[in-house]
Amino acid sequence: MVRFGILGFGLHAVRRLMPGFAVARNCRVSALFRRDINKARDSARQFNIPLAFDSAEALCQSAEVDAVFVATPNACHVQDVLLAIRSGKPVLCEKPMGMNAAECRQMVEAARSAKVFLGVAQVFRFEDSTTRFRERIAGGEVGKPIFARSEFSYPGVSHPRTWIANAALAGGGPIADVGVHCVDALRHILQDEVVRVSARGISDKHSGDVEAAATLTLEFSRGTLGAVLVSMRAEYRTPLEIIGPSGVLSADDAFNVERPVSLQLRRAGEIVDKESVSNHLAYARQVDAFAAEIECKAEFPVPGEQGWQNQEILDAAYRSLKSGRTEDVPKVG
Repeated sequence: MVRFGILGFGLHAVRRLMPGFAVARNCRVSALFRRDINKARDSARQFNIPLAFDSAEALCQSAEVDAVFVATPNACHVQDVLLAIRSGKPVLCEKPMGMNAAECRQMVEAARSAKVFLGVAQVFRFEDSTTRFRERIAGGEVGKPIFARSEFSYPGVSHPRTWIANAALAGGGPIADVGVHCVDALRHILQDEVVRVSARGISDKHSGDVEAAATLTLEFSRGTLGAVLVSMRAEYRTPLEIIGPSGVLSADDAFNVERPVSLQLRRAGEIVDKESVSNHLAYARQVDAFAAEIECKAEFPVPGEQGWQNQEILDAAYRSLKSGRTEDVPKVG
């Protein structure tokens, strides 16, 4: 049984991580960190977690912690990941991995040097919907993909994560926050890499110094054109669609973990196949997969290099927002 310590026990930990750990088979949470020790103790009591810390260093050095889950605001990821690595603890970092590719490279190289495993919590890779899209596209059901579209919108005004409109803490708006999910999912499903990106965005009175909504055009190495649409203003929705010469595979709210997802295959405008899947175990699968990596039972499918590559794509998107040009995406080493 792998014991996790969570750095940053906020909304995401409460809504997503702890329900996942509750049904995980081979791991549990043994410690948490919050800056306010009274809030830390309250959270520990609420979720029956043995240890509460107001020191990230103390959590990372605890003998009761086998692995560290970094769920702090984005600007804190690099310092928290490096702290866990220096403490010799395998670390699973929330997406986006860092504020920029340079931070991601620093984390990956530190983990390599210390021979400590670093993973990234791209949870959609552990969803049944994403898995079935990948399998069915690889099986040729739509032919060679021509277009791939992924959207992620949610209402962000008065969001409980008050820091998401602060570029100094978030690194960007919905491109960084949820666009990274769309980008990673398309890379995973298509089993292909993004080589160029162009981006356009809009701001409003609520968006602070980040974008409120944006569109990205992704050029993949094998010729597929990807479209990513993200927003902190529209209703929650996560549609996904892969279009090829012999069909269209799609799902409304493809990444949803609250209710079943229906995949539809259309040919000549007619639905020829439907499949219903559930993503409710995604967060449990993610932490169990990380535990399996630590115990040398299986490889975790999203190592730090994958988070670094995603960040290179995000960085290129933000360069494109400023330059108005299509920007190349470096391949990580």
